[in-house]
Amino acid sequence: MTLHAPDVAEIRSASRMLVRKLGFMGKTLAQTELSPSAVHALIEIGAAPGIPAQALCGLLNLDKSSISRMLRQLSLSGDVEERADSCDKRVKRLHLTPQGEARLSQIHRFAEQQVTQAMGRLTPREQATTLDGLRLYAGALSPPSGTASSGIEIAAGYRTGLIGRITDMHARHYARSSGFGQSFESLVASGLAEFAGRLDRPCNAIWCALRGGEIVGSVAIDGEDLGGGLAHLRWFIVEDGLQGLGVGGRLLTAAMAFVDEQAIPETHLWTFAGLNVARHLYEVQGFRCVEERQGSQWGSEVLEQRFVRPLGAGGARLPLDQGATRTPV
Repeated sequence: MTLHAPDVAEIRSASRMLVRKLGFMGKTLAQTELSPSAVHALIEIGAAPGIPAQALCGLLNLDKSSISRMLRQLSLSGDVEERADSCDKRVKRLHLTPQGEARLSQIHRFAEQQVTQAMGRLTPREQATTLDGLRLYAGALSPPSGTASSGIEIAAGYRTGLIGRITDMHARHYARSSGFGQSFESLVASGLAEFAGRLDRPCNAIWCALRGGEIVGSVAIDGEDLGGGLAHLRWFIVEDGLQGLGVGGRLLTAAMAFVDEQAIPETHLWTFAGLNVARHLYEVQGFRCVEERQGSQWGSEVLEQRFVRPLGAGGARLPLDQGATRTPV
């Protein structure tokens, strides 16, 4: 659909009015002495306790230096505290202090009152139209980066060649990046073959990213191999040439939506140290590193890491993919 000039002008005018009426033109926001960006930082930290500072850059669309200055101020004001990661002491995780939690409650009350008063002036039909319009417009403002992603479909279920293609992507990538060899390739192939025979069970699912019918990415949720009603995220990979186009984020979003719909209490994944882009994406989704140990289950000695995501943690705020993301098995 092509918009005419008057339509564009009206949308811009309405957007400016929203900014003014919601208070974003001022130095402070939500009846606090905090800047708009600091208010949004408190909201994100409160929604995902333990989030690393790096993740805020993507969520708030701010550069690292701006985030650092803002977090310094929030720390000095007594609203936010940093704690060292249990697995990697170099990573600092952000938490609200009791004072920060009280301030966040005040912010939520103010914002909820704003929305309730405004929507109360509309009919039920107008309320539904407003909600749909805001969702669509916000989504349209943040399309996947790059043009290649628009031609990629995320499809659920088994398809011919899946086992061989996903095994090939894993084997070639990890041979180059980590020196994994035949034992790793065999592990991926045998695990996938066994899992494919269980896809008829409702707790198991697999998704593929397809470009012109060719598999260029994958992720699976195995609801049986860990036992105890837990989910295991497995075979998460995106073809190297599609880094940064949002494909990995779309795959992970589909998998986490499935887990939440199934009400599976926890999702676990095993990976290894050094896959920093993947770790960032997992953490934004709500995963946290809970265990770290030396191991060789993939054919070479690496620092293995186990991540856990509680039910419903973080998925609604997944940003665009920042690079290729991979979880071997």
